[in-house]
Amino acid sequence: MIAETVCSAVSAAGLGIAAVTAYRRRFLTAARIAAYSLVPIGLVMTGVVEWLADTAFSPVAWAGFGVLGVAWVLFMTTRAVERRRGGTRKERKAARAAAQRDAVAPGASAPSLGPGGARPAAEPAPRPAKASRGGDDDFSDIEAILKKHGI
Repeated sequence: MIAETVCSAVSAAGLGIAAVTAYRRRFLTAARIAAYSLVPIGLVMTGVVEWLADTAFSPVAWAGFGVLGVAWVLFMTTRAVERRRGGTRKERKAARAAAQRDAVAPGASAPSLGPGGARPAAEPAPRPAKASRGGDDDFSDIEAILKKHGI
């Protein structure tokens, strides 16, 4: 009796956390939390927690198997969505960090275009810096920055 109450409370708390997570628009995580929170109540409903001889003929037990089936479908759906997105959150984060590191080579005058991209053939050659006159010194630094970025 106490085990069923505890499992029910755990499931209710988990579903509450899933609702808060879904409110924050993290639906994949909310579905996974909901799946985890349905497992204890499903186990109680199937009779695993308190094993009874008449489990096989109990409608509550079959409803528990249905709840476990829903939890399993949620697990598999979230896994399939995760695979389509390109792996786990940790893998996506590492890929994003690698992409940011490789975006511009150190000391490069223009951003690299990656392995498939090539620079245009008609890129103008850099012009030598003009001799600075009194007030032009301030603008030469700005000019150099703009030229570096192709502006």
